Amino acid sequence: MYLAMSIGATGLLHQQRRIDTIANNVANANTVGYKNARLDFKDALYTTGVTPGPARTPEGNQQKGHGVLITAITRDFKPGSMERTDNPLDFAIENEGFFAFEDPNGGILYGRNGAFSLSVEADGTYLVNGQGLYVLNENEERITIPFGITQIIGDVDGTLRFVSGDIEVGRETIGIYTFRNLHGLVASGNSTFTHVESAGERLPANDAVLRQGVLEISNISLAEEMTRLIRTQRAFQLASRAVTTADEMEGIANNMKR
Repeated sequence: MYLAMSIGATGLLHQQRRIDTIANNVANANTVGYKNARLDFKDALYTTGVTPGPARTPEGNQQKGHGVLITAITRDFKPGSMERTDNPLDFAIENEGFFAFEDPNGGILYGRNGAFSLSVEADGTYLVNGQGLYVLNENEERITIPFGITQIIGDVDGTLRFVSGDIEVGRETIGIYTFRNLHGLVASGNSTFTHVESAGERLPANDAVLRQGVLEISNISLAEEMTRLIRTQRAFQLASRAVTTADEMEGIANNMKR
């Protein structure tokens, strides 16, 4: 009976984790650059009887399961819908690719949220994202904005041209990258990711197209999330009923002994 309660408890615990993941997706349905997360499961360890009976008979079924385990939180990296803002500091990436940002510790984070702004500092003006992280160019250097410019023009190849009046006074190329295994990236919060070994080699995103005055909204489908939530609630109810039934059977067994 204890094993039955333990198996049911794993279902309760992990289905609650799935509900939390769905709730996080729904909460970020309008977050720029957010990517849908999905919780994946697998069977826990099975044990086999010492002397299994003949195959394909009730006597031969000596395996015992131990519930479920979480295998991974999988991200869906398909593009989200594009929303025009006409803000010259808003950028979106068509096709595969990520902007690169310098984190407070000097490392690099990657994301598709292109809602940028200008940070005026003592040593110059820099392009930053919504969290104040510096946007990096193709050489992994901070993008510096020349003084006195009147316009920033973003080309589809990722080039930013800085214009003062009718004169171009400088240009930078935004660093846009991709990875051999996108699902190996580790989420770092605020729709950013960290490159780890499981993501494979970092590569230039040659197929990426930069769009200015546009933002990529999350790729969350509320209809799909609601359907997934209903299925998860049913699974949670089933696991709860299994625990309750095992508890009732344990009570019957204890009463019989008395």
